[in-house]
Amino acid sequence: MKKKYFSFALLMLPLLLLAQTDQQRPATFISQATYVIEIPPISSQTLLPPNDEAREVNPKQMSTNTVVIGKGFPKGGDPLWNKEAQYYGGKAPSLTFEAASSGSTPTDPTGAIGPNHFVNAWNSSFAIYDRTGTQLVAPASLATIFPGETLGDPIVLYDNFADRFVITQFSSSPDGFLVAVSQGPDPVNDGWFTYRFNTDTFPDYPKYTIWSDGYYITANKDQGSPTTSEVVFAIERDEMLSGNAGAQIVGFNLPDISNNGFYSPLGFNALGSTLPPTGNAPIIYLQDDAWAGVSEDHLKIWSINVDWDTPANSTISTPQELMTTAFDAVFDGGSFSNLPQPPSDPDIDALQATIMYMAHYRQFGTYNSAVLNFTVDLDGSDDLAGIRWYELRQNNHGDPWTIFQEGTYAQPDGDSAFCGAMGLDNQGNIGLAYTVVSASTFPSLRYTGRLVTDSLNQMTIAEDIVVNGSQSNPSNRYGDYAHLTVDPVDDQTFWYIGEYFAEGARKNQVGVFKVASDAEDDLGIIEIVAPTSGTLSSSEIVTIAVRNFGRNDQSGFSLSYQIDGGTAVTENFVGTIAAGGTVNFSFSTTADLSTEGQTYAITGSVSLTGDENANNDSFTSAVKFIGANDVGVTSLVAPATTDDLVGNTTVSVNVRNFGTASQSNFDVSYSVNSSTVATETFTNTIASGADATFTFATTFDFSSQGQYNFSSSTLLSNDSDTSNDTFSVALEKTLCRPTSNCSTGSGLKSFSLEDIQNTSITCSNGYEDFSDTQNTGLDRSSASPFTVTVQTGITSLDERMTIWIDFNDNGVFESGEEVLTDRGIFPADTDTDFNFSLDSNDALGEHFMRVRAGDETSSGNIGTSCDNLGLGTTHDYKVTITDSTLSLDDLRLIDSELVILYKEGKQFEVSIETPPQEAPLRITIHNMLGQRLLDQNIRYSGGRYVYDLDMSFASAGIYLVRVGNSQSGKVKRIAIN
Repeated sequence: MKKKYFSFALLMLPLLLLAQTDQQRPATFISQATYVIEIPPISSQTLLPPNDEAREVNPKQMSTNTVVIGKGFPKGGDPLWNKEAQYYGGKAPSLTFEAASSGSTPTDPTGAIGPNHFVNAWNSSFAIYDRTGTQLVAPASLATIFPGETLGDPIVLYDNFADRFVITQFSSSPDGFLVAVSQGPDPVNDGWFTYRFNTDTFPDYPKYTIWSDGYYITANKDQGSPTTSEVVFAIERDEMLSGNAGAQIVGFNLPDISNNGFYSPLGFNALGSTLPPTGNAPIIYLQDDAWAGVSEDHLKIWSINVDWDTPANSTISTPQELMTTAFDAVFDGGSFSNLPQPPSDPDIDALQATIMYMAHYRQFGTYNSAVLNFTVDLDGSDDLAGIRWYELRQNNHGDPWTIFQEGTYAQPDGDSAFCGAMGLDNQGNIGLAYTVVSASTFPSLRYTGRLVTDSLNQMTIAEDIVVNGSQSNPSNRYGDYAHLTVDPVDDQTFWYIGEYFAEGARKNQVGVFKVASDAEDDLGIIEIVAPTSGTLSSSEIVTIAVRNFGRNDQSGFSLSYQIDGGTAVTENFVGTIAAGGTVNFSFSTTADLSTEGQTYAITGSVSLTGDENANNDSFTSAVKFIGANDVGVTSLVAPATTDDLVGNTTVSVNVRNFGTASQSNFDVSYSVNSSTVATETFTNTIASGADATFTFATTFDFSSQGQYNFSSSTLLSNDSDTSNDTFSVALEKTLCRPTSNCSTGSGLKSFSLEDIQNTSITCSNGYEDFSDTQNTGLDRSSASPFTVTVQTGITSLDERMTIWIDFNDNGVFESGEEVLTDRGIFPADTDTDFNFSLDSNDALGEHFMRVRAGDETSSGNIGTSCDNLGLGTTHDYKVTITDSTLSLDDLRLIDSELVILYKEGKQFEVSIETPPQEAPLRITIHNMLGQRLLDQNIRYSGGRYVYDLDMSFASAGIYLVRVGNSQSGKVKRIAIN
């Protein structure tokens, strides 16, 4: 039988009785648990089945951070990105296994390891495994533990200090937190205490951490200012462990923080065998200088002291500020769509403006340490992510924090690395697990790490694999986090869980890995110390760094090196390397590296009898003979690949001096579509190793729709290495993106049509693409016309509007595809309604819809789909044309999803799952000029139509793929790189 304990009346905060100083601010919310329910052992219950239907769960309330365009540093790339980083071999995972498989978007993967169990939860279910990955409790609804509650955003903790598990989720009716604490160490057989804590407003995106005097919770209170609404809560841990219904909750706002929309601060989570002293619970959050109100990039740390005897005495400090090396944590102004993945699925969420879960804290003998990470833009492109990570230290509990080390980890193969989960073992070694993705790499899970004795500010262990994804994310929502915990048995092994995609589902994978050595005998090579790139000779001394990773001192072994895989030079090591020590060894036999401009691969190796870890036995580094004269073009500065291409565009490139001598007065050229446009002289002086921007006086007209193959080269007469002279990139003017001035309010600030309710349109450059997020169905057989409701933001009577639907799916909005033509709009903040109807022969299926509005007296033609406008806006949407009089087959085709999976190279699998159609289905491909490149039947196999699409004939650019018949079809974009 369940026992319910109901709380006493809420305790209201007596603000007037609390003294406030400049350094301490009072708690702003005090209450108690509204009930505790004693849940019987899970092993004795009939488990409630999980909800496996595909659904979007609890989207983060993420409004755009207030970003000031052009403000913020760094400019041109992350200053801590070490592009020459070298990594030595680590260890493969000791265990991996699949946990959740769900249709929830996203899954919110979470899990914690205890002495005998791994407890996993996701939206909105849980499962329990033993330490071998064997399932003990099959997937079950969270309602098994929280009766009637399945809202999700779960977090699982193992409280090592109490030997208990904690499972949480949130509730929206009323707003608040649900927290279940196991009644003993066995989550299967010991039963649970389940608590509800109500809050004043909805506590979105909650994150839980363990401290000495409570479980701490942080939340995104996007719907209110963090300076006036609680974003941090503490709940009374000691009482909850005892099943006491009087467990209290205290809430705090964040003093002295810039109000920038989405907020996700984080508490420090205590690890180890001893709880930290009571009080001074740290809360941390990042501040980006691209945001309004922030002058420099930094971290803020608040300290909370809770008085459970007199909760009104509880306080939060004003923040300590830690100035950091400049970072860029802003992607696309705060949107959910950031990082490319294999075409043509949408870009996925980089999880920006968020210190990722968890920030682990550990006490060592002479200091306390905490590690944390967040996603940053590596190169300023908004589509290449890395991970900025920190280790903070303080000398004593309650002392100020300092940055002990900071680094930016970039995935070595050029993929984005994001959604990090970081841990700290009992030796001070760090593990970092994360997701990788790119236009050619499906979302996959990886990890790296560093030993406490490694050089500061860098991850040193070569990346290893937890799981490779086999398909893209069909949504832009990802994560919303990953989770890494430290095994309490050895206090060294990391248990990580993250999200990937396979077999048509979102899956969670567990990866178990260790950074600390557990070998007695283990030698490894960690660096090629000498030579380094520069002017080399025919008698270079080769020096390698040898580390003793094992527990035993080592002597009597041999070392060798090879150049470009040639004959090995082997010599014996004389002396002893102590356990944990590193020694530089220089070979007496020199190497001939005298060919100017050549890059040499130098591999150092160690041979130790009985070595227990072969992964780190060799290390390879590239060394280049850099000539005196060597310059090249490394990138296109302007126009950016993301720019809307226009006429008379200024062209700028980045020139780098790779050589050892300064250079000036050399020619630089650029060409478009293989025709040279300009050759001009670089007249300034560029020092060795330096970069400079060269702007051509000759502009280029990019106004025509289509692809531009751009190339730029340096033409230094005595260049010693011409392989790095040229940079090439493809630019695409896709569905034309005409720009205009909308800052005066001209154009549309609100547009509604059936399910499209775009009522808060902000002004940027006059063009916005809403086709991935705003769409609606339109029944062409409807007897009633469709009503469009719009508002402009200007008081002029000269505003007019035209709407097109691309019925033939060729990417061109033609005059015959207008559904509303040159209609006048009422002045500012007044609804204007227009009606239109569809013809019975209008093409069924998905189509792009363009809406243009603006001042007819300004430059540009509103009735032409691609003209730049002097004043106005251009917006793109998607509509699906249906017909209620159609046969069931046609309706099924319209309702089916077109799936395009990237395979490799320029190969795709195109499929649509629907019963066989009476009329054959065809696949058509159009380029952005409206030209049809392919038109073929598509076969039916295994309950779906499927086509293996070979785009090897196609140049880089954007293409439209349509599958359907003459009556109905579906359309998507794909990108060819």
